[in-house]
Amino acid sequence: MVSYILRRLGAGLATVLLMTIIIFVIVRLVGDPAHLMLPPEATEADRDLFRQQLGTADPLFVQYLRFLGGLIQGDLGTSFRYGVPALGIVLERLGPSLYLTGTAMAFAVGLGVPLGILSAVRPGGIADQAGRLFAVLGQSAPPFFFALLFIRFFAVELHWLPTGGYGGFTHVLLPAMALGWYSAAGLMRLTQANMAEALNAEYIKMARIKGLPEHVVVLKHALANAALPVITFAASQFGILLGGAVSIEAVFSWPGFGKLIVDAISQLDYTVVQAAVVVSAALFILINLVVDLLYALIDPRIRYGR
Repeated sequence: MVSYILRRLGAGLATVLLMTIIIFVIVRLVGDPAHLMLPPEATEADRDLFRQQLGTADPLFVQYLRFLGGLIQGDLGTSFRYGVPALGIVLERLGPSLYLTGTAMAFAVGLGVPLGILSAVRPGGIADQAGRLFAVLGQSAPPFFFALLFIRFFAVELHWLPTGGYGGFTHVLLPAMALGWYSAAGLMRLTQANMAEALNAEYIKMARIKGLPEHVVVLKHALANAALPVITFAASQFGILLGGAVSIEAVFSWPGFGKLIVDAISQLDYTVVQAAVVVSAALFILINLVVDLLYALIDPRIRYGR
């Protein structure tokens, strides 16, 4: 297990290094911050001086080596726009995004998995039909549609929840439901399919012949064998939701991670974009590593030896 973790960490570091090269080149193809941040009446000499101050006048290879040296020391550069460490800005916005994404995933798992189990246990029943309708609606409409729908119903009509802003638990409910609806629908369909396959297996028939209670058969035996694809999907969705919540953050005025990246790109703030990509890549790799380790705990047949 230790050797496996070390190999995965080594592969993760190589992935992060490759991501830094790609994003370092791409962001510099977007434009020159000297043209955006200086007034139109600035001369070319003023722009050259400004580039020297930012460090963008050096050759691209020199800039990357300087960035890589700072990355090894935990310094991801200073924001062109705000004049403060870029890593601090990213971590400040990462907290609200993790709060939103974690709540959205809790909503998706808490709704999608039980509904998928009920649909598999009673195929053709009310729960199965409701689950299929829920899955179709959840995967056919974009998150911002549910965001506007929830605001109109829960905030404007019923006055139960605030329309937006960053605050307590009541502020995160609407954006979390809108963000997690698609993932809940996907988890429901995946859970239903894997549970239906597991419930038809021979070992399930043997467990029922032995007289085990139905809830033990379903939750202990069938769910344990159907859980691995569900966990994989949930882990991938967490990373996707973390980086793809831009529309939800815009609708609900949520000061999150995705909106920061979009704003930094539009402002040509290279250092903030680079820091955001490094942090998100490291976080995504860590999540995948934790999921792989959970596999061995859930299914004893999985071992990470030679």
